[in-house]
Amino acid sequence: MSSTSDEGGSYTKKYKGIRRRKWGKWVSEIRVPGTQERLWLGSYSTPEAAAIAHDVAFYCLRGISSPEKLNFPLMLPASARTGLSPRSVQNAASDAGMAMDAQLSSENSTNKRENGKEEDLNLLQNEHCETSWDGCGKSNEGEDLNISVDDYL
Repeated sequence: MSSTSDEGGSYTKKYKGIRRRKWGKWVSEIRVPGTQERLWLGSYSTPEAAAIAHDVAFYCLRGISSPEKLNFPLMLPASARTGLSPRSVQNAASDAGMAMDAQLSSENSTNKRENGKEEDLNLLQNEHCETSWDGCGKSNEGEDLNISVDDYL
């Protein structure tokens, strides 16, 4: 599979069964064994979510006889099972992909919030250093100030 950007190209080689749209979304689909029918598995924000959707569909359609063909063989949900109808496979794969997208976006927003608080603390400490004339981080008695992030939450 080719891609227009280097990032997209490296991820499509890294994960099986996914590709990147021009506008940045990641998509996944899979062929139903023994037919020419393709199952659309969804559009996702991250390549990992699209890859999980592909893994769930692959497992539901073909079983675990070839774990090397899975992107994340240890991350299959407990609800994934073989012998489902194509529509049920679509639903299971879509649910797994959306759950992964939600988990990754939650982790990213938590990291951004935590990084933002650290930056606010660093900014506050730097402002203190610039305005203090009796030594940065020192009180009038010469003792070290004890400032924690919790003081500003």
